[in-house]
Amino acid sequence: MNYETEIKIAESLFSQREENFGNDSFDREIAFYESICSGDIALVKMLVTPLGGKGYGILSKDSLQNLKYHFAISAALIARFCVKSGMTPETAYQLSDYYIMKADESNTQEEIHDIHMEMLESYTLKMRSIRNSKTYSKPIAKAIDYVGDHLHSRILIEDVADYLQLSMGYLSRMFKSETGISFSDYVNSKKIEAASTLIRFSDYSDLEISNLLSFSSHSYFIKVFRKYTGMTPKEYKKSFQIPDLKPNPQKPL
Repeated sequence: MNYETEIKIAESLFSQREENFGNDSFDREIAFYESICSGDIALVKMLVTPLGGKGYGILSKDSLQNLKYHFAISAALIARFCVKSGMTPETAYQLSDYYIMKADESNTQEEIHDIHMEMLESYTLKMRSIRNSKTYSKPIAKAIDYVGDHLHSRILIEDVADYLQLSMGYLSRMFKSETGISFSDYVNSKKIEAASTLIRFSDYSDLEISNLLSFSSHSYFIKVFRKYTGMTPKEYKKSFQIPDLKPNPQKPL
C-alpha cells in the first residue's frame, strides 16, 4: 500500500468517523493524536482505544485482515500528524513503512495490537525528543522526559536530581532558568494538562483522576486544578457540557 493510497483511505475513514460519532468522539481522536505529537506517553496510553474497535468500521470480512487495514490507516494518520508537528517526513514515513510491514507479517490479532502499542510509543518518544532538543539543554530535556514518564507517580525533584546525578539546588536553578517556572510548578502543570484531557475524554471520576495522577489528596487535586484552570474539575466538566458517564447508583437506570 503506497502513501497516496494510505492517505486517501485515512482521510475517507477519518471523515466518516467524524460524521458518525459526533464532535466529542472526533475531539477525543484529535486529542489522542496531539498527545503523540506532544511526546506525552502517559497520556497516549490513557487515550488510546483498541485498534479496530467501536467506531473503526469494517474494511474486510476477515477479522485479521480488517485489523491490518486499520493498522495501516493508523500509521498513516500518526505519520501525518507528526510531520505537521516537526518530525521529518523521511523519519515519519520510514517508521510507518517499518511498522506496517511488521503488522502485515503478523499471524494473530494479539500480535498486531502489541505492534500498534510499540508504534505509538516509538512515535511519541521521538516527538518528545524532537520537541525537547529544540528548546532545552540535555539535562533539562532528560528531566522533562522523566516527568513525562512518571506522571502517574509522585515526582520529587530530589529523585530527578539523583537520576541525573546533579545536586538538587543546581537542577532547581537550571530548570527555572531554562523553562521560566519552578520544577514543582512544571510537574503540577503537566499533571493538570493530563487531568483536563481525562475529564473531557474519559469516564474517570475526579477522585479516580486524582489517584491516577498521584496527588496527595482529592482536596489538593481540586486546589491545584483551580489554580491552573480557574475552575474546579466539576466546573471544568460542566463547561464542556460533558455528561456524567458513570451511572448514579442512587438513581434507577
